[in-house]
Amino acid sequence: MSDHTLTLLRFTYKKLKEKLTVSDSKKLFHEQFPYVIPGLYKRIVDEMLVELNLLNHQNSFTVDNLFCIGLTETFKELMKGYKPEKHLDILFESLCISTNYVAKEIKEISSKSQEEFKDKSLEDVLRILKEKNNSKLYPSRILNLGIYILISKAQNLKKASESEMNKIISNIFEDLNLSVTKAEKDIGIYKSSILKMEQAKELIEELRVKDKKKDK
Repeated sequence: MSDHTLTLLRFTYKKLKEKLTVSDSKKLFHEQFPYVIPGLYKRIVDEMLVELNLLNHQNSFTVDNLFCIGLTETFKELMKGYKPEKHLDILFESLCISTNYVAKEIKEISSKSQEEFKDKSLEDVLRILKEKNNSKLYPSRILNLGIYILISKAQNLKKASESEMNKIISNIFEDLNLSVTKAEKDIGIYKSSILKMEQAKELIEELRVKDKKKDK
């Protein structure tokens, strides 16, 4: 039996017996994903891994539809431009395995749930949110972003101004008995991260083009 297989078996046993520490999750992640992660994306992957690990330690936390939407969609958005693209599925699965989640189930729940909200008005989105989540929601950044993504896709909000959108989002989080302040902070950081990623990718491309011209 190879050292690699033995390592995986030890971690699998530990997963069944106790919660993984962040250090355990990182070791297991790198066993599952033995590829170099481009510097632009490394911080995002590290932050996701730590967040998923910590959530898994919370007894009142459950893998609900909003969490699944938040995780799959923010991963997809923040990993745009990642190369090689074929590694993205393995990367997502490795993040999940190393923090005690099942990637396939999360993707299925996310896809099915988003279909229910597709082409719905804001009023319908809010109604479905309340119907499907009548129990107390466990507050997390990922859940907040899942709600934000669903609201943003509402049929009658496509032409709303940013200030109108912010007001609507705040009201909905209040209706769901979730912290408006935390939601605004999480959404603000998420938007800022996407913008910074886009700017960094543009800069990298500009430098690549310049270097190419110099070589000629």
